[in-house]
Amino acid sequence: MKIIQTFPNMPNPVTGAEVNKFLESKLNLQLATIDEEGFPNIQPIWFLYDKEIGKMYVSTQKMTKKAQNIYRNPDKIYFSIDDENFPYKGVKGKAVARISEDIDWNIPIVEKINVKYLGNIEHPLAKMIMENTRKGTQIVIEIIPKFFSAWDFEKTM
Repeated sequence: MKIIQTFPNMPNPVTGAEVNKFLESKLNLQLATIDEEGFPNIQPIWFLYDKEIGKMYVSTQKMTKKAQNIYRNPDKIYFSIDDENFPYKGVKGKAVARISEDIDWNIPIVEKINVKYLGNIEHPLAKMIMENTRKGTQIVIEIIPKFFSAWDFEKTM
């Protein structure tokens, strides 16, 4: 995956291994889509990063605004994951998206997202999300980044 240094004058560039490690965090992904009037719509959402293939996955209800925006315009999304605690660091980038309504494909991904953020799939919220996934009202959005733009202010110290 191509990594662009958000601040090119930083003395130590962010490495691919550091990006991979950062994307395994429990921070939320800020997902930006374009609505029907051409305005940006930004939503925080849980995500799962597959470092082997460089893709991210999120899950949401089929009728959400972000899902509807992606159904209409899957080729123009933006994402950002950042740690607001000093020293600031983050990863952002442009991407394309693919929506999966395939229940069998979605279930293991949604399970992994729930375990990442809730610790297990027995949590009441996880049970509700999994039930919606089995009913087909919960979808998975596959985010295929064009690049990662990364920053880490710890590297300036």
